[in-house]
Amino acid sequence: MTEAVSDAVTEAVSVRTLVVVRHAQAGHAPGLPDSERPLTPRGERDARAAGEEIRRLAPALVLCSPSVRTRRTAELLAPGVPAEIERDIYEAYPDDLVGVLRRTDAEIASLVLVGHNPGVHELVTALTGTRLDGFPTCAYAVIEIGVPWEEAGPETGRLIRVGRP
Repeated sequence: MTEAVSDAVTEAVSVRTLVVVRHAQAGHAPGLPDSERPLTPRGERDARAAGEEIRRLAPALVLCSPSVRTRRTAELLAPGVPAEIERDIYEAYPDDLVGVLRRTDAEIASLVLVGHNPGVHELVTALTGTRLDGFPTCAYAVIEIGVPWEEAGPETGRLIRVGRP
């Protein structure tokens, strides 16, 4: 088999893992902008607990919204894993989130995306064709993506598991 054919076969059968996470519970404070809301003590605990499960998937990268609550959730979920702040995740629609996924380096096999509802909930539905009854704070969905990131889109994924601490 030639190297080019071998690479094409490897690419075709490679399965990527995407973990879609809604940020952990955040507090409200009068006068505080939405993007600056911090996690509550429960949110901190939940993010650490969800991280125990998510770290088993060996994520290579975390993409998260620039909000304080998503950045802190990402830190607690996957300490030591490189994280990139993606402005396009904040207040995003599913199409915006798919755009973020499509820009992911092809070498990344396992990715965590930390964002906000309703976008992350709708992203899970769009990618997998599976309707969820809700997606509360710190919920996460593990999805196998059977195409390269640049081809991610409607129903290109398979829902493996939904969890919540």
